Parts: sequence; structure tokens; C-alpha cells
Amino acid sequence: MPSQVSTSKGVASSVAALALLSSVFFMWGFATVLNDILVPHLKAAFSLDYTASLLVQFCFYLGYLVISLPASRLVSALGYKNAVILGLVGMAASCLLFIPASAFFSYGFFLVALFLLAAAITLLQVAANPYVVVIGDEASASSRLTMVQAFNSLGTTLAPLFGGILIFGRSHESSTGGQLAETAGQHIQDAQMVQLPYGLIALVLLAMALVVWRFPLPSIDAGSRKVAAAGTQHSVWRHRNLFWGVPAIFLYMICEIGIGSTLVNFISQKQIGDMSHAQAAHYVAFFWGGAMVGRFVGAALMRRVSPHLMLGLASLAGAMLILVVVSSSGGLAMWALLLTGLCHSIMFPTIFSLGVAELGPQTEQGAGWLIMAIAGGAAAIFQGVLADHIGLSLSYLLPFVCYLYLLFYASWGSVPRRHASVTRETIS
Repeated sequence: MPSQVSTSKGVASSVAALALLSSVFFMWGFATVLNDILVPHLKAAFSLDYTASLLVQFCFYLGYLVISLPASRLVSALGYKNAVILGLVGMAASCLLFIPASAFFSYGFFLVALFLLAAAITLLQVAANPYVVVIGDEASASSRLTMVQAFNSLGTTLAPLFGGILIFGRSHESSTGGQLAETAGQHIQDAQMVQLPYGLIALVLLAMALVVWRFPLPSIDAGSRKVAAAGTQHSVWRHRNLFWGVPAIFLYMICEIGIGSTLVNFISQKQIGDMSHAQAAHYVAFFWGGAMVGRFVGAALMRRVSPHLMLGLASLAGAMLILVVVSSSGGLAMWALLLTGLCHSIMFPTIFSLGVAELGPQTEQGAGWLIMAIAGGAAAIFQGVLADHIGLSLSYLLPFVCYLYLLFYASWGSVPRRHASVTRETIS
């Protein structure tokens, strides 16, 4: 059902709010994907294997698992606007923790800072995603969320370039073809290369928090929607699209994070791109750039094409590209893996909007579970385990299996059951 936005400026005010929120989506995308630079950088600085280096993503996405449901209650108590402000300030504070983490040369300190950064981003996600869904007509929710998520992808596209210049470009590993630094002193200096970029990000986030505080966002009373949901006689899990949507988000995140976090190492391999980490980081921008372009195009297409069909085609294309990656080498394998970013473009916003479709007053509760499923990014550590045991190329069979589930969700699991009860067929 269409949402009731309490504002005298109506649609125009909603459009202005979406424009502002696009910048919020941009910044958390930027900060999140900078992890793809952080993983290989810390791998070299601390002499880690693939499994240990992917603890970066494990700890980061563990934040979603731990914080999502408490964040949902916090949004109910504070309201959408205050939750967004608190999330931005929390992100800034977490970014500043990277300075002492590098100064003390402590990998554990880095992991703690990443967990806290993820906790703040989780609050933003729980507040902003459902806000975008309910601020307008339900029929265009997928298109609207995909459009705003496109600015998230703009952040993810620019982050590897930013990180490549300010982290790889100034480190010792960039001058050794991606090899480990030669001395303990060089390891410490490389770890400290994160201070400038994360310090700059913190300043931008604080400025954005101030802008959001001053901006009159259209009011949607999350608290009253929560009360209405509490009075609903049916469990939120009786919605088939949410029941199957939570694991869909979880498995999608394994694909996005597993592939994104290993791209630099994959491309720099001799049999693939034979280049340094700094050079490979530039190609990561194509991966996230494909996601950005796909979201802008997908937002327009989904006004005419079923989001179920779009998700199904993207999932099938992703699975086929992975088969090319594991069965080839050189430029063909490299570009096939980069093109999976284009397939990812519409996946998250489409799964999310389909997952909360027809939940009504239970929308925020369902959104909390879907955001918690972003913790699937932590499970990308299993790709690191596979890479250490069977090789990096074959480890991409894990995303291949995930794409097959997404194809199932697009074709059957995402279709809402329009009855008050769920038949045995729904959960079989």
C-alpha cells in the first residue's frame, strides 16, 4: 500500500529526501568496498594467508548479524532521521579508530574498528532501506530502491580508485609488484597508509550528519508502524517472500563480498593479469562500476519489466560467468569475473524490495531480518578457506552455488502468498 508521508510539500519533498539519502547510500558503499582494498593490503602488511585476511570481512559482516535486530528497535525509538544521523556519527568515530590501530600495528585492533564501523552502517541500512521503500508507491518500490542503490554503487566504484591511490599507491608493496614488504619497518609503514583515507572519510561523514540534521526529512512514524505490527495476528514468517528472501540476501552477500575481496589477488596472478596490486585495484572499479551502471539501467527497466524476471536473468548470467572463470585463464577469466558486478547490480535492492512486499505494518520487522542477512558477507571467509585448499579460481564455485539459489528465489520463492496462512507447500 502507498505510504502516508506527513509533509506539506508532498512528492517534491519526497524527491528531495531521496536525493539526500542517495548521498548516505554513496558513503556507506564507499566505506564498505574500501574493504576490498584493505583485505589484500593487510594481507601483505601482516603476512596473512587468504583465510586470515578475510577475517576483515568476517568481522565486518558479523556486525550485521549482531546489530540488525537491536538497530530495528532503535529505529523505532529514535525515528528514521535520528537513526541516520547516529549511524553517520558512528561511522565517523569508527573510521577514526583506524589511526590508533595502525599506530599500534595491531590486526586485532583493525578487526574491532571494522566491527564497529559495520555496526554503524547496519543502523543506517535498517533505517534508510525501508524508508526508501515506504516513502512512495509500493508498485515502484523496487525501481526506487534500485535507483538510490545506484548511488551506493557509485561509492563502491570510486572507493577502489581512492584506495588504490592513497593506500596501495603510497605503500612499499606497490613497488615490489604486490609482494610482501621486505622489513618489519616497511610492514608497519604500510599498515599506517590507512590513516589518511579513513581520516578523510570521517570528516566527510561528520559533515553529512550535520546536513541530515538540518534537512527536513518527510516524517514516517516508524514507531506507530511497529505498534501496528505488534497487533498483527500473523507471524512475519508467514510471508513466503520474506521466508525465502532472508537466505537469498545471505547468499547474495557471499557472492558480492567473496568475489570483491579476492579480485585484486585474482587479477594480479601471473596466469590471469600478471600485475601489481596497485594496478589490479584499478580493475576492481570495473566490477563495482558494472554494478552502478546496471542499477541505473535496472531502475528504468523495472518500471516495465517484472523484478522477478530481472533477478532471474541476472542470477543465471552470474552462474554462467563463473563457469567461464573456473574453466579459463588470462583476460577471459578476468573480465568474466569483473562482469559479475553487472549481474550483482539489481540483486540486493530487488531481493530486499521483493522480500518486504505486502508486509504492511510488519515492513520494519521484515527489513530488520533482511538487513541481518547481510551478515552473509562474513561467510565469504569460506571462500578464503577454499582458496587456500583448492586454489583461488576453483573457490568461485561457492558463488556459483549461491547464484543457483537466487534463480530459485526469483522464479518461486519471491512470489508473495496472498493468504493469511501458509500451506505446507510454502515451506517444503
